[in-house]
Amino acid sequence: MQLSRLVQFHKVLADPTRIRMVLILAKGPIHGQELSERLNISTSTVTHHANKLREVGLLHQRRDKNTIYFSLNEKSLQQSSSAILKLIDQARTEKGEVDVLTEEQQKMRNNVISNFLTKEGRLKQIPSQLKKKVMVLTYMAEKLEKGKKYQEKELNEFIKQFHEDFATIRREFIMHQFMYREDSVYELNPEELWTKWEKLS
Repeated sequence: MQLSRLVQFHKVLADPTRIRMVLILAKGPIHGQELSERLNISTSTVTHHANKLREVGLLHQRRDKNTIYFSLNEKSLQQSSSAILKLIDQARTEKGEVDVLTEEQQKMRNNVISNFLTKEGRLKQIPSQLKKKVMVLTYMAEKLEKGKKYQEKELNEFIKQFHEDFATIRREFIMHQFMYREDSVYELNPEELWTKWEKLS
């Protein structure tokens, strides 16, 4: 996990209302109206905070007719804790590089993601410029589960959340070493193997 992503993760959590939401959701899924009542805030404010938590992978949400249910993504919490410990271990042993984005690089990444994705998280188009394309691929790959083996159909469904051209994006995942494929089963590569957009010209 990039240091910049860890920082963003904890920035999002640095809010009393969001912490309270996480604690409530730790007990199980709950719908937006009940969250609103328990937190004593409007449903629009619940949506705002939920979107922030969802951006860093802390929330799952599903719709049941006209009701939206939220649930906590505990795996994301565990990955964040593990990533911090990994960085500490790297610093102690001086093995590997700590992946740090400069403020300028972070701003560039945020601008590209904002320009190419809608507010709903849909990809408007696949960037033609390599650097921007790898930024978008990185953003998507970070939302896949580490260690999970994806059947091709399952990966296609994941990609279709972002863009209908799943075949092209699936192929790009392989080309830029975000994933590897064996017998139509796909799995994330270690992040060290991913093409790094910040090293592209």
